[in-house]
Amino acid sequence: MVKITETVLRDANQSLMATRMPFSAFEKVLPIMDKAGYYSIECWGGATFDSCLRYLNEDPWERLRKIRAACPNSKLQMLLRGQNLLGYKHYPDDVVRLFVKKSIENGIDIIRIFDALNDIRNIETAVDETLRNGAHASGAICFTRSPIHNLDTYVRLAKEIESLGVQSICIKDMAGIMSPSEGYKFVSALKECVSVPIVVHTHSTTGLGTMTLLKCVEAGADIIDTATSCMSGGTSQPPTETMIYALGQLGYEMDADPKICKKVNDFFKPFMHRVLKDGSLNPLVFETKADTLTYQIPGGMMSNLVAQLTVQNALDKLEDVLAETPKVRKELGYPPLVTPLSQMVGAQATSNVLEGERYKNVSLEIKNYLRGEYGKAPGEVDEEIRRKILGDEKPFEGRFADTLEPGLEKARQAAGSRIRSDEDLLSWIAFPAQAEAFFERREMKEKNSYTYRINKID
Repeated sequence: MVKITETVLRDANQSLMATRMPFSAFEKVLPIMDKAGYYSIECWGGATFDSCLRYLNEDPWERLRKIRAACPNSKLQMLLRGQNLLGYKHYPDDVVRLFVKKSIENGIDIIRIFDALNDIRNIETAVDETLRNGAHASGAICFTRSPIHNLDTYVRLAKEIESLGVQSICIKDMAGIMSPSEGYKFVSALKECVSVPIVVHTHSTTGLGTMTLLKCVEAGADIIDTATSCMSGGTSQPPTETMIYALGQLGYEMDADPKICKKVNDFFKPFMHRVLKDGSLNPLVFETKADTLTYQIPGGMMSNLVAQLTVQNALDKLEDVLAETPKVRKELGYPPLVTPLSQMVGAQATSNVLEGERYKNVSLEIKNYLRGEYGKAPGEVDEEIRRKILGDEKPFEGRFADTLEPGLEKARQAAGSRIRSDEDLLSWIAFPAQAEAFFERREMKEKNSYTYRINKID
């Protein structure tokens, strides 16, 4: 049987419209999705947490609890960046453990855990805590191409990840650059060397997605990520209904019910028409971008680049930024372009183009990366670039989280009286400014509601 993870509530809308889909847009379809028979519904993690607080005025934890209540029969899945959690830096182990624990308590069944550099040291704590709390830990390998990445290195990494006790391993092709041949060879190699189920995650950015998933299934992939058809394609995932139909025609037994999947898609069609009309969704993200085979830009990164350049009235510079990205990536030691490294590399490439001078402005995140605070760079960093940015400072070579003091109690003291729960505390730790603003709006809303009720009684 081939199992389906439906991504419409997380990666599909993250890749197409920078995670701007509010809970109200999909609340009514949740009971229908709960009957579809998906292996899992990916609905949380990734950029959803940041977007809820920053743009949607939603409590991400409350959003998760509502989804859980509406989908009692489905496995809910999230994406976690290992020691980065859902933020853009490494957090102490006690923070990571509490975040994982609370994610599971609030409704998550499966946590897909990856490190942007494929540094296994950065997923150990999250995997361990997931297993301690009885949830499914899925270890992910970030697929990329470079002179230092090859099938042998991926196979060694898969064996190391399996040794942590994960219950599945995911091939995470965030830019949709894995060809059908590469996918077939990758899955075949993993099926020979590990015993846990293999999940394949890809995007349609380059036009390869559906073909690659087909060949991965032929090689023995157990689970594939897809998106309901009206929110598929482009920088999103291949279409759910199409993959079910095609694989069914080939004789594969599928877990998801195509009739229910059609109802899910019919629900989202009006939403897609609306966001296309009001400009929330840029049609540009639906174009097939074969150049991504060179640039290796993942879906979420592409939609964010388009959004950032549009705000700066510099969308005409997009091609220049895309061409600059692989240069920056090479100079930084070929990190896979996945969050948070994709945003960091993309922002640096954008700065280099718009400033007219390379590395004139360098973010704190890039500096910290060069210091070794995100883990070990996959390849050699350009020493001239490192010296230009950091001078004679030498990078840290150990597990950076080991140098961090426990962070929970210090955060409790610093966060103030607006913190009402561990969940609030974790929101504040991950995104302090955005959480503070949300807490203030929450209090104002409650105050206004109370005043309304009192006036009504009077």
